[in-house]
Amino acid sequence: MQIAQVIVDIPTRQTNNPYSYLIPDYLVDQVVPGMRVEVPFGNRKITGFVVAIVNNSDFAGKLKPISSLIDFSPVINEELLQLSSWMADETYSFKISCLQTMLPGGMRIKNKKRLIANDDSVVNQHPEIFDGNHEIDYNRQKLTDKSIAQIIRLQKEGKIQVEYNLTHHAKPIMMKAYQGQLDQGQADSQLAVVRKNAKGQLKLLSILSAHPHETFLRNQLITQGVTESAIKTGEKNGWLKQTLKRHIRNPFLRSVAHTNPLTLQPDQKQAVTRINQAISGKQDQVFLLEGVTGSGKTEVYLQSIAHALETGRTALMLVPEITLTPQIVGRIRSRFGNQVAMLHSALSNGERYDEWQRINSGQAQVVVGVRSAVFAPLRNIGLIIIDEEHDSSYKQTDNPRYQTRDVAKWRAAYNHCPVVLGSATPSLESRARAMKGVYKLLTLPHRINRHALPHVSIIDMKTEMAKHRSILSNQLSNAIQDRLDKHEQIILLLNRRGYSAFLMCRDCGYVPKCPNCDISLTMHKNTHSLNCHYCGHKEPIPTVCPKCHSKRIRFFGVGSEQLEEQVKQLFPTARVLRMDVDTTRKKGSHEAIIDKFGAHKADILLGTQMIAKGLDFPEVTLVGVLNADSALQFPDFRSSERTFQLLTQVSGRSGRADKQGEVVIQTFNPDHYAIQLAQTQDYERFYATEMRVRHDGKYPPYYFTVKLTGNSPSENQTASEMFDILTYLKSHLSAQAIILGPTPKAVTRINNRYYYQIIIKYRKEPNLKPALDEILMQSQKKQRHGLQIAIDNEPLDFM
Repeated sequence: MQIAQVIVDIPTRQTNNPYSYLIPDYLVDQVVPGMRVEVPFGNRKITGFVVAIVNNSDFAGKLKPISSLIDFSPVINEELLQLSSWMADETYSFKISCLQTMLPGGMRIKNKKRLIANDDSVVNQHPEIFDGNHEIDYNRQKLTDKSIAQIIRLQKEGKIQVEYNLTHHAKPIMMKAYQGQLDQGQADSQLAVVRKNAKGQLKLLSILSAHPHETFLRNQLITQGVTESAIKTGEKNGWLKQTLKRHIRNPFLRSVAHTNPLTLQPDQKQAVTRINQAISGKQDQVFLLEGVTGSGKTEVYLQSIAHALETGRTALMLVPEITLTPQIVGRIRSRFGNQVAMLHSALSNGERYDEWQRINSGQAQVVVGVRSAVFAPLRNIGLIIIDEEHDSSYKQTDNPRYQTRDVAKWRAAYNHCPVVLGSATPSLESRARAMKGVYKLLTLPHRINRHALPHVSIIDMKTEMAKHRSILSNQLSNAIQDRLDKHEQIILLLNRRGYSAFLMCRDCGYVPKCPNCDISLTMHKNTHSLNCHYCGHKEPIPTVCPKCHSKRIRFFGVGSEQLEEQVKQLFPTARVLRMDVDTTRKKGSHEAIIDKFGAHKADILLGTQMIAKGLDFPEVTLVGVLNADSALQFPDFRSSERTFQLLTQVSGRSGRADKQGEVVIQTFNPDHYAIQLAQTQDYERFYATEMRVRHDGKYPPYYFTVKLTGNSPSENQTASEMFDILTYLKSHLSAQAIILGPTPKAVTRINNRYYYQIIIKYRKEPNLKPALDEILMQSQKKQRHGLQIAIDNEPLDFM
């Protein structure tokens, strides 16, 4: 008797452990861990993941059998199954949530399947399945138990393919194709009698001789020299049979030319040598690659990836922003060709599924992607790279709230391979670990070919605004005009999207606010609406004050949309591109903007922080930062670190080639140490200064932290429940634990739910995890009253 241990798709504490289900006789030795199945649960049927196969169960009653299979082969491999258990424990989340997170979007639903036979022999030997067709839609009701077992066996032997039809999300692209009807001997005999001047037919028969019974897309035959008339003749003579074949989607919008490894600078060479030694020695060592902007970190990555591939292993590289993937993927594809797969949220469900299939089948050995790509089903990983490792986007803010860096370290330990964390401005946590020897520090202190860092000027906008009210200072305006005259390029950073921060009546002070959230609405001129960036609420821009009916209602603050408008007015001949969330909603828009700017079809690129990191444009010689101190306004302990990182990163976009770069930083806080030290890109002094602040305030990396957030439709209920949790924590944690709160969040009401939080700071607290597990267990019982509790281990902010 075989029993499947199944994690069912019900995210609760009560269902967080596997349930036992009997494996039917016809599926014995066919069901394996990592498959999805349908099982009876109460009076309904639900899906679940098989996590183990055992021979006995502690369940005293009669076991229910598995109802049906969703997959005929595992969609989660053994490594990811183990990772899901670790991640659920680490992030205080449900195992089913972790397992679902690991699948590409389109596969998280119940899909139809299509069975495709690889050749005629399979069709002929199994008429009860294929009924004379090479492709059929899978229909469980029309197949016997014996046929299901045969299908699983045929897939294991590689004789059939099982394709998922991503219903309601993405449909397979079926293209006209032709299946060869000849074996090698038949094709060779036809070659002997065809006229010598019938070149198309000769080419077709040569292909059929080399690849008997294979299926070819029409374009595949045409590009190999087979003519349209030869294809028609092949059909008429019975050499070919017309059919349909699924076309694998290609997410890459353009081809790239092959490039060779560059000559390394001494610092780069030392870094590559250290990393390659860890790859060859199968050491799960973490390297912190700290290199100034433009120091050649990407070439270190590329040559380290090449070494991993040479040893027969695979490689994973993560980047923080979708905007970085076109340039990074282009460079990696130019070195490794079709071995590269790409995973990020801008791909369609179909494209993500096809890329996932390429990775899962071993066709792709190098994966490049954003945060979720850390779960790519690569096997035998030889190297994991996290570029711009300090970036906040590597932390998942929704359940499961994982830190990508920690997941990567777990996978590295499992695969016995190194992790490389790269940044010009490493997070304080990573740098502190490097200083203690937990990570190995590798440095690239100079730009390639010793190019100078850009000259940075700080403009005090308090003084500037007294002279004139323009969004651009005189110095920045003059510098822009100078670069336009020289046909050089400019990047302008304003880390606020929309047209203006808010509207206000100048007579009564009324400010339009979101009806669902405690936040003012942001004006978006291009859509003629006021938008809430929290819940998505939209309403028309009022022409008169709704409160006092005054017409003196005006906008305040500047967003990227208004900046674009003003720049076009000030520099009418300049070609301007804007990159923010609003201009990059369409598929391919990130790549289109980057390609256009990279080809110098635009003079000025302006936008939010997505333009600040990793991009490499040789003609950019001026960077302007318009609200350098915006992050400093937030009451959060990481504000200074984020400000320094953003300013240093965006400054590094200037002067990356032979021309000297310039940076103009506009700020109302010119004396703040984060801004002063960003002027000289002095990370070492910033690290020392900020670490003293963190030590005095008992913040990370000196203390570990946990954030508990409660929310419900009633503010009184939320506050009351959080105070009950505070009482429980005080009775179960030691006196050394620092407990802050409960307090309302900075934005207390979001989408008509009220949020309160508790912060725990500690160094060593053995009772913490049991206490938090118990809080989660109890909160499940209160969910029916509308209360939700979330636990964030090592949060990035306390807001």
